[in-house]
Amino acid sequence: MSPAPRFIRRFVAVTAGTAVMLAPVPVAGQSVDIGNILGKARSLKKVGDSFRRIGQPEEIRIGSDLAGMILGAAPLIDDPAEQRYVNDLGMWLALHSERPELPWKFGIIESPDFNALSMPGGYVLITRGLFDRMRSESELAGVLAHEIAHVVKRHHIEALQEALRGQGASDMQKYFSIGGSGLGGTFASALLSAGKTLYTRGLNKDAEFEADRMGVVIAARSGYSPYGLIGVLQTLSGAPATREYALELKTHPSPLDRIERLDAAMGTRFDAMTGLADDEPSFQALFAAPPPPAATAPQPAKRPHRKRR
Repeated sequence: MSPAPRFIRRFVAVTAGTAVMLAPVPVAGQSVDIGNILGKARSLKKVGDSFRRIGQPEEIRIGSDLAGMILGAAPLIDDPAEQRYVNDLGMWLALHSERPELPWKFGIIESPDFNALSMPGGYVLITRGLFDRMRSESELAGVLAHEIAHVVKRHHIEALQEALRGQGASDMQKYFSIGGSGLGGTFASALLSAGKTLYTRGLNKDAEFEADRMGVVIAARSGYSPYGLIGVLQTLSGAPATREYALELKTHPSPLDRIERLDAAMGTRFDAMTGLADDEPSFQALFAAPPPPAATAPQPAKRPHRKRR
């Protein structure tokens, strides 16, 4: 039995859309009927073209199974307060992305590695090793926003499409017709194998650079400093050559290259933006403030604040 349903139960999904503060980006992957696509295919038709056109429900199904695979190796940490905090922050950021309607799910997994990863359909995980090394909430927001950008741009779907090009369309149809939990069939096995390879080798550099650029915009839209991700990359650039950092460095462009490209892309565009949270030093005072009185009416959504341990 796949652990994906447990993953779903232990997270809180984003429920509503939001007004996008900056110019919208066209959303890929509008809903289509996968059955109709595959029904018209010849028996020897390969999965490439159909996989490119899959709809949102199929994208979520793929992400759920890949998340189950990851959680089978690195389960969620047993800390409800920290899981809730990451969920709240991640959902706030996702509401300011170009795909707020996805059932976003965020969590911390038990791993000492310095890493974060996302799956199609809105699944985002950060390792305990990376979470504990965050120096500010804006840094954590930068990491999560980068992973959200991968989902928004369907980077993993594109990579899996290439990896699964040799699979038959009929196998893909059977996979999606199973529904619910449980895996089976040739396509499912190929999907998990391709997923393992993808998370070991990483996405291409262009996808990572694009996620960096979009991530800083999502963070800024959400009220966070756009320089949080750069702070994380600076930490990574000075990291020791130990196992905890090996996978992150292997699967991404060099931190210095990412910083240079971000600096060139950002320029002075964010200089006029004031009041963005950085969590240090003045932002820390928010955590010491007494809780507000009980509300007598529903309050508008607010950016979550990290509870100090």
